[in-house]
Amino acid sequence: MVIDISKQLVKYRSSLEAFANSLTRNVDDADDLFQETAFKIIKNGDKYNVGTNFRAWSYTIMRNIFINNYRKKKRRNLLIDNTENDFYLDTNQGSVANTGESNMAFDEIMENINTLSDEFRIPFLMRYEGYKYDEISEELNLPLGTIKSRIHFARKKLKEMLEAKSFS
Repeated sequence: MVIDISKQLVKYRSSLEAFANSLTRNVDDADDLFQETAFKIIKNGDKYNVGTNFRAWSYTIMRNIFINNYRKKKRRNLLIDNTENDFYLDTNQGSVANTGESNMAFDEIMENINTLSDEFRIPFLMRYEGYKYDEISEELNLPLGTIKSRIHFARKKLKEMLEAKSFS
């Protein structure tokens, strides 16, 4: 049995957003947390064990991202300004966490995947859905080495497309 991660993500989106709101208590931070969580879920979809509770798995990912971001923020805020002069600005007030990766939208990733030719897209999506290399090889009636190289090429091409969009 193979699970479609994107369908599960859409199914549990509202509960994930509510959980993000309860963790952050800030609408903008909750949106960022949800986006970062969705990205990690998609990126690590092959690590999901079919038969386990998808909602609990995704909540765990979100909670871990929240805790890691909280710890990073705490470390960043350790700078203490002991100056007596009120004219000095607190240099840490304007710092913003770099959440570039977390802002990447799920639809944009799927759009890039769909631009790949079938010979690369199909094995890549099968691997993403949890098929093992030898299962993909058998299903598509292609040598194992061909399957591995096509998936590798698809990953490389997607990485290039996403990096190109981030610089434009």
